[in-house]
Amino acid sequence: MNNGSTDTDLQDLDSKLRTILPEEYQECYEDLKPVSMGSAGLKFDASGRVAWDEIWRTFCDLAMAGGPPHRGTLLEPGNLTEIESQPDQYQTVVEEICRGIRMVSGLTVHQSPNPGWVHLSCTDAGMASWMARAITMENISAHADKTIVKLPAGPHFRLEKEIKNVVTSVAKTAHYFVDHIGPGQQRAIADLFEKAEAMAPLLQPGIPNEIQNESTIRALRDHVAQELRRKTGLPSSGPEYLGWLGVKCISLRAAIWLMRALVVNSVLARREGTVLFVPIDPALDPAGDRVAQAVLEARNLALRKGIVVDA
Repeated sequence: MNNGSTDTDLQDLDSKLRTILPEEYQECYEDLKPVSMGSAGLKFDASGRVAWDEIWRTFCDLAMAGGPPHRGTLLEPGNLTEIESQPDQYQTVVEEICRGIRMVSGLTVHQSPNPGWVHLSCTDAGMASWMARAITMENISAHADKTIVKLPAGPHFRLEKEIKNVVTSVAKTAHYFVDHIGPGQQRAIADLFEKAEAMAPLLQPGIPNEIQNESTIRALRDHVAQELRRKTGLPSSGPEYLGWLGVKCISLRAAIWLMRALVVNSVLARREGTVLFVPIDPALDPAGDRVAQAVLEARNLALRKGIVVDA
């Protein structure tokens, strides 16, 4: 079937994937199984605080490579109303997230001036783009902004749950980027994302607490859902998130394959089971044309690869 994609397009996609994946995944990412290792328990120091840097010795495979996402559903930032009503608890959560991230990564992190977020400082824009993609695929909200990655915080975050989720996602992804990707490959990743950004800036979901018109976002999401159903046959599905649209795939392999095809081509993506989530970006994609076209192209490549994505 001629769907507009070619073997050259598949080879280009494979080259991009090999560029962004740590070396140990480059020859096996098609065969990786999304099986979790189980959750590591918290450890505490003599003062009773969490010893974040003593918890992990190994990590599950990256969700980017086809491993299991750290969370089954998306962790979103706290909303403005609850943050304003619980300022002390919110500050405690922010400080613990920042402390944990510093301990596990050595990176600079601080409270965002925008409620609901902390800012992780990366060494350059390439690292920030990679980290935002990798963390998002672990189902933790992440937003790239030049050399900063925005990560979620909320007063309802619990130490052993949501706080740990954020710290773990950074520990895992920073470990793979810093320890498993050499300087030459890091430069190649930065070059890949810089060229992609010049052609089409990364599509990301609208940021909660900064979205001015929620009804407009919902209308845009409904429009994209209709376009995707018309062009690809993929039905909308999954939990409803303001900045994301879920589309149902026929298998885990299809959802993982499409997710990776999108993230190397300037579209943030993630999955919950067999549901692929794509961003609704009112700033960069106000009509939803880019994300709909990107999913169509990824689906066509999957079909050429022999991967069935819909029933």
